[in-house]
Amino acid sequence: MMKVSEAVASRRSIRAFRDEPVGIEVIRRVLDRARMTPSGCNFQPWQATVLTGEPLKALQEKMLASSPQDPIEYSFSEPNQSPRHLARLHKVGASMYGALGIEREDAEAREAFTRANIFSFGAPALLVCYFERFMGPPQWSDVGMWLQSIMLLLREEGLDSCPQEWMSLYARLIKEHIGVPDETHILFCGLAIGHRDEDAPVNRFDRDRVPLDEQVRFLGF
Repeated sequence: MMKVSEAVASRRSIRAFRDEPVGIEVIRRVLDRARMTPSGCNFQPWQATVLTGEPLKALQEKMLASSPQDPIEYSFSEPNQSPRHLARLHKVGASMYGALGIEREDAEAREAFTRANIFSFGAPALLVCYFERFMGPPQWSDVGMWLQSIMLLLREEGLDSCPQEWMSLYARLIKEHIGVPDETHILFCGLAIGHRDEDAPVNRFDRDRVPLDEQVRFLGF
């Protein structure tokens, strides 16, 4: 049995999956266990639809034939205004594209890789996460904790994932496809689920993390 610390250390956003199906019994087991995720006031705001096979293929074909929506579902780029945070984005981006052998100036290759999000990088299953529009920032945090629980439980099962906020660029299209009302619900992200391709360089580049003492202060110890 994998330890929690091992699941945390081995979890990463996988961007190349093997062509190997994932059974519904495993996904149901993971999602059932993730129900115990904490949430403020026990609101449990998270909702999801899991797709595979023909329903997933049909969704991908619709996205491939469409353009990102305008206006966007929500903005996730505010940290770009902070040089400190933007530097972290640039550093991990340089590592990822370096592993892919894509030069900074190769806009066409970068765009092609970005659009691979449509196919969830070859993952055989996609969890689409959404919640009701009246939920506030604390409930967004609860949803993040739920997704983290899922990602760690997937590692316990020998599976991998990739959270895809990028999917929100096609939020209305996705919600229509899965029968969720746009008027009442926000689509937060997709979560690609499958088996990582161990040989793919994009799954093996170093991911920089800020030293603990730059993020956490300890008082009274």
